[in-house]
Parts: sequence; C-alpha cells; structure tokens
Amino acid sequence: MNDRRTPWRTVVAVASASACLLVSGCSDNSSPEDANSVNVEPLSSVSSPETSTPPSGSVAPSPSGLHSITFEASTRSVVALDDASTSALVFDTDAFETAPRSVPLPAAAADIVSAGDGTLLLPMDGQLALLDVRSSEVRTLPVDGTLLSAAPLDGGRIAVGDSSGTIHILDADANESQRIDGLSSVDALAETEHGLAALDRHQTSLTKIDADGGSLGVALRAGTGAARLDTDEYGRILVTDAAGGELLVYSSDDLLLRQRFPVGAQPWAVTYDDKSDIVWVSTPGDNGVVGYTLDTGIPVEAARFTSVKQPDSIAVDPGTGDVYVGSAAGDGLQRIPARP
Repeated sequence: MNDRRTPWRTVVAVASASACLLVSGCSDNSSPEDANSVNVEPLSSVSSPETSTPPSGSVAPSPSGLHSITFEASTRSVVALDDASTSALVFDTDAFETAPRSVPLPAAAADIVSAGDGTLLLPMDGQLALLDVRSSEVRTLPVDGTLLSAAPLDGGRIAVGDSSGTIHILDADANESQRIDGLSSVDALAETEHGLAALDRHQTSLTKIDADGGSLGVALRAGTGAARLDTDEYGRILVTDAAGGELLVYSSDDLLLRQRFPVGAQPWAVTYDDKSDIVWVSTPGDNGVVGYTLDTGIPVEAARFTSVKQPDSIAVDPGTGDVYVGSAAGDGLQRIPARP
C-alpha cells in the first residue's frame, strides 16, 4: 500500500467533524431507501457570464466547443468531444498550439473515459466505442441501452451505465456478464481500490455497486443536485453538487461522507492531482477554476484562476500538474501551469 494513504486514515474522524463545523447540516449518511427516494431534474449545465478578465495560462484554439475532456497519459493528449459529440478532438500537449486531430465517431458519445494504454471508452446509444488514440481506430461493442457512463474494471472488464438505471458489466471477452438494476440513471461511474460506485443525478445519490454479486449496496444522498465526480489515490470519491454549491468528499471503502464544504460558485467539473494532492473544480458561474487541499480535514484553498468561458470540463496532467480546461462556448482549450 502507498504510504501516502496513511495521513488520510488518521484524519478521517477529524475531517467529518470539521466539515460539520464549517457548514450547516452534515450528511445524515442516508440509507439506500432514503437516498433513492428523491427524483429531481438534473442541471444540464451552469450558465457562464461573458468573460471580462483574460484566462490564466495559455489557450489553444478549437474548431468547436469542448466537452468531457480527459487527459490520456500514454500519448500525452487531451481528448474532447466536439459540440455534436460525434467527433473526438485530440490535442497534442507537447505541441499545444497545433490544431487538434479530429477522429469521427460512429454516433454521438455521452462521455470520454480513459481506460489506460491509449484506449478511451465512449458510451453511446446501444453501443460502447473504444478509441485507440494512437491509431485513431474505433471499434464498438453492442450494449442494450442508452449509455451515459463507463469505467474500466480489473481483469479487463468494463462497467457501463445507461439512462434507465442499469449497470452492464462486460467481461474481458466483451460479453455481458452482469446486469444490475435499481437506479434511475447511471450518469457516472467511479472505480477505486474498494470497488465500483455509481452517481445517479436524477436521485442525486451515490451508490456502492457489487459488480461480482450483481447488486446495489449502500446509497447516500449527494447534495441537492449532483453534477460530476472523480476519484483520487486514497480511494476517495469527489462529487460536485452544482445546485447546492458544494464539493462533497466520500470514502469508498465504507461509503461515508467525510468532507462537505461550500465552493462559493456553482461547481461543475472536478479532477484531482495526485502529486500535489489538490482537487481542482471548475465554476462556470464565474468562469473560474479553484483548487483545494483536503489532507487536513479542513478545506484549504490552494489556488484560484480565471478560466475560459463556460468551463464545463477539466483534466490534469499527472506528470506536470498542468490543469486543462475545456470551453464549451468555443473559446478553446486552456492550459494552466498549476503545480507549485
């Protein structure tokens, strides 16, 4: 086990108590029935004002708005969906000013998820596309349902979630080995060393998933309007609550809400830098990016930057710590040298 995990283990109780003092009303760690009894209309986005301050760092132009960006480490690429979600735009971070390479997709994708080794997972209606970033080759796997999310699992398996609340587990041979029902929608999936969890934006809940047993586990409320999630090296699950204006931090072994604090503007995209231990959150409501350290159990703002307009997606280069921000309004891809 990585010895950097030890500080998190020792401050868990302090983190929970501190969060209660910082904001009113800590989570009651609701039961699955309570967490899944709500049904809300998820926010599609947070509207951004016109920019009045130049964005921090540098900006590479893009041929369209950028959505669902991810950093693909083996090729040092930032990959985004275009406005129609029918093409993947591949930015070479070592030649940042160069126009992105466009890879046509067989259908509109709902998200982009890195599976490692140059492969990206793109959930679509009735199929999961696998994009080889190096060769631009795209192959598809048929899956019944309108897919919204995906996550690579151990043993070569893949989990995908659909709009009807079903999680499909595909084995290493791309055959469906499990179907897990019971959610309203599976808008994002998080895989940590402790297993799989699903974000349901209609129920604004986070639920543990027993991928081997084919069942739902403990579920907790995720604020009043969950938006996006990411994970970190400690097995924590980081969720933005756009409606409630908060960042929520869950442990994944026992699925408990450990930290909860206000961001100050409606948070949307979230990513984590394992080297600096900073969680980066985009705030489209004020065209900003803010970073927090979480190691003491008390949220500490580490940095704040001005972003491109409509910063709906964010990613970090784990090697350099550079933060990449995609403008959904067509203002390009922003690179912020953020690591101290």
